[in-house]
Amino acid sequence: MMPSLKDARKRSSKQVLIKDHAYKLTDIQKQLGVNKKFFIKTYGCQMNEHDSENIKAILEDMSFEQTDDYMNADLILLNTCSIRENANNKVFGFLGRIKNLKEKKPNLIIGLCGCMVQEEVVINKILDKYKWLDLVFGTHNIHELPQVLEKTIKDKTLQIEVMSIEGDIIENVPVKRDSKYKAWINIMYGCDKFCTYCIVPYTRGKQRSRKPEYILNEVKELIKEGYQEVTLLGQNVNAYGKDLNINYGLENLLEDVAKTKIPRIRFVTSHPWDFTDNMIKIIAKYDNIMPHIHLPLQSGSSEILKKMGRRYTKEQYIDLFTKIKQAMPYSSITTDIIVGFPNETEEDFKETLDVVEKCKFDSAFTFIFSKREGTPAAKMEDKISIDEKNKRLQKLNTLVNKYSKLANDSYLNKVVPVLIEGYSEKNNQYLMGYTDTMKLVNVKGNVTDIGKIVNVKITDVKTWSMDGEVVE
Repeated sequence: MMPSLKDARKRSSKQVLIKDHAYKLTDIQKQLGVNKKFFIKTYGCQMNEHDSENIKAILEDMSFEQTDDYMNADLILLNTCSIRENANNKVFGFLGRIKNLKEKKPNLIIGLCGCMVQEEVVINKILDKYKWLDLVFGTHNIHELPQVLEKTIKDKTLQIEVMSIEGDIIENVPVKRDSKYKAWINIMYGCDKFCTYCIVPYTRGKQRSRKPEYILNEVKELIKEGYQEVTLLGQNVNAYGKDLNINYGLENLLEDVAKTKIPRIRFVTSHPWDFTDNMIKIIAKYDNIMPHIHLPLQSGSSEILKKMGRRYTKEQYIDLFTKIKQAMPYSSITTDIIVGFPNETEEDFKETLDVVEKCKFDSAFTFIFSKREGTPAAKMEDKISIDEKNKRLQKLNTLVNKYSKLANDSYLNKVVPVLIEGYSEKNNQYLMGYTDTMKLVNVKGNVTDIGKIVNVKITDVKTWSMDGEVVE
């Protein structure tokens, strides 16, 4: 099966099917990985990270063993991202490095999966320059990996199994979570917003929400296993439930998850268009819904927002931001911002800086506009030079960093709750974890604190992290 951009655009009133028993393995498939190792590298968002957790569990069901060294692997999988061109370049760069390994180990299986391979242009590139790959599968058929892999081994030819469909919901796919303390939970798949720069509605299919009972059962199982935190995932979580026809939205789901008493609840990613007053009330009401909200701005210019298809104005965004801060003064708000959208004027860019000045975000992911083939924005004439775009990004980052540091400064000498996740990557003399407001803290503490929410006094602050010590 080959992806089709034309088919990926389609949206119909066809009922989304919930498939409880679509994931199946034969006895032969259960033994395909005996005495073999797999390596998986993940690019992109939390959704991709969680997809990789599913893939790992499936491969272990097939008797594969995971390795962190691709040189020793019998199967190498790259789980890809399509949001920006840079992510594509990284994937093809990695493939270039492992091509020689394939020549030395003829039985090595190398595959691509994820969002990037849902793009028609990428598959054409694979067929043109990367025919030595063994398998390619997409975002809609992860549960069929055993069948695709068995066919790859049997036929010894490139298998491309990528569907451009609206999509169904596949339940009961196994998962091997990367953490014992915090977990991703998909609450919905796909997106129907079709922002003019975004490829996700084409790669992930139409918006389809999981039924609340499946989500709540998953949360309850995680509580039994000792998990401290769940993050509810979706391309646009605020639109959760709109397709269920049961008058049940994200505010209802958040309240029901909060009532399970799991210590920490987060959710990403929000779209300002769907962020309701009731949602704000529920987040403010429950202590176990974390006071951190990621609220993508994308641009501070109403004119550019209109061209982006974002369906809100600068003023509406600032109004929403203000409502959240009034209801939860302690909350942290982070954002995404794109600079250099086609023909963004200097005045448009100043409007973006103005919003950053007004909102003083705790942090922001900032990017230069990346043209994604097949999206409306890719066809827009663009007269802005890359040098000018880089200058704007640098200026924006300077302002964002200023307010990130100021936000962190307010934590100095305060005692805050931190979920300790493990050792610090930069200094193994420290532990690391996150505050309720999603601030990274390197902590002086005891190894017995790992997996617990402890009180930490902040002793030093930097732009992107803080230092602290556990207090009784």
